This record gives sequence, C-alpha cells and structure tokens, in this order.
Amino acid sequence: MFRDLIAQLADRYHLIAPDLPAFGFTEAPASGEYAYTFDHLAKTIGQFVEALNLDSYALMVHDYGAPVGWRLALAHPQRVTALISQNGNAYEEGLGEAWTPIQKYWREPTSENRRSLSEFPTPASIKWQYLEGVADQSLVSPDGYTLEGMQVLRPGNAEIQLDLLLDYASNVKMYPLFQHYFRQYQPPLLAVWGKNDPFFMAAGAEAWKRDLPEAEIHFYDTGHFALETHAQEIGIDVRDFLDRHVRQSN
Repeated sequence: MFRDLIAQLADRYHLIAPDLPAFGFTEAPASGEYAYTFDHLAKTIGQFVEALNLDSYALMVHDYGAPVGWRLALAHPQRVTALISQNGNAYEEGLGEAWTPIQKYWREPTSENRRSLSEFPTPASIKWQYLEGVADQSLVSPDGYTLEGMQVLRPGNAEIQLDLLLDYASNVKMYPLFQHYFRQYQPPLLAVWGKNDPFFMAAGAEAWKRDLPEAEIHFYDTGHFALETHAQEIGIDVRDFLDRHVRQSN
C-alpha cells in the first residue's frame, strides 16, 4: 500500500516498510505457534527494529499498524522523531459504526459472536474495505485488494484475523496510555485521513488536537485506504511535514 508514497520520498529518506506477521508476505506461523495479539505483534516489530539497529526514526502507521507503532513509541519515546498516521486511530471517538458487531464480540467472546464475523476476513469484505467511501472507484488498483484477498485465503489466516479482531479491544484499553504519551512527549504529528472511512472516523483524527495542539490534520475525500486514491496529494503533505520536522533537525 505504500508503493506510490515510497517512490515520492525515496530520493531523500531511508524508508522501511515491513508487513506485520500474517500480512503481506511476512511469515504467518500457525496460531498455536505464535500469539496473534497486538502486544506480540509489537514485540516482533520491536525485534525487527533492533535487528536493523534503528535508534532514530519517524513512524508512519495505518490501521493495525497504529497500535503497534504506538507501543513502539511508548517503549522507546526517545527514538521517535515524528509520527504520521494514515487512518490509524488512538481515540474512542474515532471508532465508526462498522465496529459495532466487533465490539459485541469483545463484550461476549462466544463462538456464536465469532461466527457472526466470519465474513470479515474474506476477499469480498477486503474489496469492500478498499472501495467503501471512494467516489471514483476506478482510481483503486485491483492489485491491492486482490493480493490481500488471496492472502486471507491461506489455510488458517481467517482464524488469525478473527483472533486479532478480538484482541483489538486491548488497543482501546491502551488509548489513555497512548494519549498520555502524546501529551508528555509532544511528538510532531501529521494525520492524513480518508474522511469517508467506515472504520476510523474523522473525529479520531481531530481528537489529536486535545493532546497535540500543533498536530497537522489533513482530510481527503476518500476511504480507509487513502493512499490508493490520493497518494500524490498525501505524498506532497508527508514530504513537506518530514522536511520541516525531521530533515531540518538532523
């Protein structure tokens, strides 16, 4: 999903874009061999960061990458030079109505409630997530949702995705800790947000102003995967932000 953005920034920044375990082409051990929780995802990405000896970096996060990134920032706040969130949430007011059946599963993690979400990790659902809220759907390359749809069909992957849906409740519980980090350390933050996202509402981006008065909030007329339709515009905003807050400080 960062393919077009990377091309816009690579002339002056060192960019690293890992896939989380069970996403993209990163290994996906069976659920009995790896704990699919956000704490564990953050531990794995933290080990990745250590292996590359990254002692200073800006973080760009999206969706599930957001609570992973916030955990990295909590663990090593001195390493984080800036934050960029593309529809990566940290406030309860950002949770849209699409979370309602998932929140029911959090409250009552029964087999019945899990089965009710069985359509979530499917190619059709993934395609919907890419296209919902997009005015001109012809702008969305089919490559992204087709590849992701193929990946979710791998044996065991749908169950892994349901495990992560259940554990997302742990992120909401940590929202106050993440917000305290924002208030205490005042990292430069840019939110680049598809305003028609059915999962993470615009209010979640606006909420940063409470904790980070200097936060820069930009909205685009698109959905959850804003880079699929607005990579050029977002790239300009990200480059300007990094040039002011990261490059000038080095």
